[in-house]
Amino acid sequence: MPAIGIPAGGGNKKYPGELTPYVTVTCIVAAMGGLIFGYDIGISGGVTSMDSFLLKFFPSVYRKKNLDQSSNKYCQYDSQVLTMFTSSLYLAALISSLVASTITRRFGRKLSMFFGGLLFLIGALVNGFAQNVWMLIVGRILLGFGIGFANQSVPIYLSEMAPYKYRGALSVGFQLSITVGILVANVLNYFFSKLEGGLGWRLSLGGAMVPALIITIGSLVLPDTPNSMIERGDSVAAKAHLKRIRGVEDVDEEFNDLVIASEASMKVENPWENLLQRKYRPQLSMAIFIPFFQQFTGINVIMFYAPVLFSSVGFKDDAALMSAVITGIVNALGTIVSVFGVDKLGRRALFIQGGIQMLICQIGVAAAIGAKFGIDGNPGELPKWYAIVVVLFICAYVAAFAWSWGPLGWLVTSEIFPLEIRSAAQSVNVSVNMLCTFFVAQVFLTMLCHMKFGLFIFFAFFVVVMTLFVYFMLPETKGIPIEEMSGVWKAHSYWSRFVDNHDGKCDGIEIGKSY
Repeated sequence: MPAIGIPAGGGNKKYPGELTPYVTVTCIVAAMGGLIFGYDIGISGGVTSMDSFLLKFFPSVYRKKNLDQSSNKYCQYDSQVLTMFTSSLYLAALISSLVASTITRRFGRKLSMFFGGLLFLIGALVNGFAQNVWMLIVGRILLGFGIGFANQSVPIYLSEMAPYKYRGALSVGFQLSITVGILVANVLNYFFSKLEGGLGWRLSLGGAMVPALIITIGSLVLPDTPNSMIERGDSVAAKAHLKRIRGVEDVDEEFNDLVIASEASMKVENPWENLLQRKYRPQLSMAIFIPFFQQFTGINVIMFYAPVLFSSVGFKDDAALMSAVITGIVNALGTIVSVFGVDKLGRRALFIQGGIQMLICQIGVAAAIGAKFGIDGNPGELPKWYAIVVVLFICAYVAAFAWSWGPLGWLVTSEIFPLEIRSAAQSVNVSVNMLCTFFVAQVFLTMLCHMKFGLFIFFAFFVVVMTLFVYFMLPETKGIPIEEMSGVWKAHSYWSRFVDNHDGKCDGIEIGKSY
């Protein structure tokens, strides 16, 4: 049974308000919180392909890569300590996102963003001056704590500040910042890799201080959201602030809905326990399945290890890093497509189209690598046309992710939660995301070694499953005010059985219409 459609602007609730310059600038500054996550994703794979870095911290990998010419190309980077360097961050982010839930709810979104920037800044300093592997991993854990706080609070902040008509575009700014961070990291890796004496990897890792400072300072100057101000008992200031960010005086209807939502939230003593109630089953399911599927698209395999992956399929180090820069540019441009398309085309259309394109590309990459590398991983001399084919398939795959599962994985989960469970549910979302990211990062190089080109078929299977999940289980959320989102679940042919018919409104929902 296909998901039930929602007309654009959903329901009778159409709050007055425009996209003011004040809100635009505020959301741009807040979205910069994505820079720290993106920079880390981009920088990790780059430094792990630098010989000076491998020689100092992972000499066995260096020897396998450079001295053992008979080594299977699929397995040259297979090292659990090396992958622990990359993936330790994500366990730390999982833990800190749970702590951030309480801070975000009780003290506002800004404080969590500040802690995120500060912890990331300290982690960048530790990594930049690292002398041994354990110092590297401690730095990574601190970076992870920072990312957990930022990823928990920034999407909530953006979804609450944005007018409902423009929520998609403004919230996608978070993913756009992630892609910009990845691109900047890839460019820096390319140039820093040419420096002698190990200075390159130190500059790459230490450079994380720059995005950390941006979000730390930005969080100090940003205003809090009206939702958070009401939740903490400052209703008078919240109404004045709502008038400013909407650019109109008539905010009574939206303000009253925020107050009602806040009063419901205040009655909830334990949001974690509340989240398990039957009526929140749709939201909890999305908080688990969407981040799970987002990571099992295989995207972080590409973005973490793009230089390593390209090196493994026969590219020289410089060419591998440059190929990662190219995919970074495609990633950023694809996200811009989503910024302009998400509030026009809708979430479901982008999810489904992106899934189909990713599936085709993953099968293409598997076929291209399988044809040349076979089972033994020794391809001989690789022609130039082959390298171009692999890069084109990967770029098309990255583009599809960049306008679909990349931004929408954060957007949809930030806009569907009612206020009383919002912080807890977003923490679940971030925790599942980080747990799956940890798993994929930790086992990818081993899986590549053993599954070879079949690894891409493995991820293609999940792309099929997630595309079907969206088609049947995810209702359209385009144009629905955030405090009126409960109506979309009541109008859905499956999720309606879990939702209390007396809880909220669903005016204007078109039951029976599918896409």
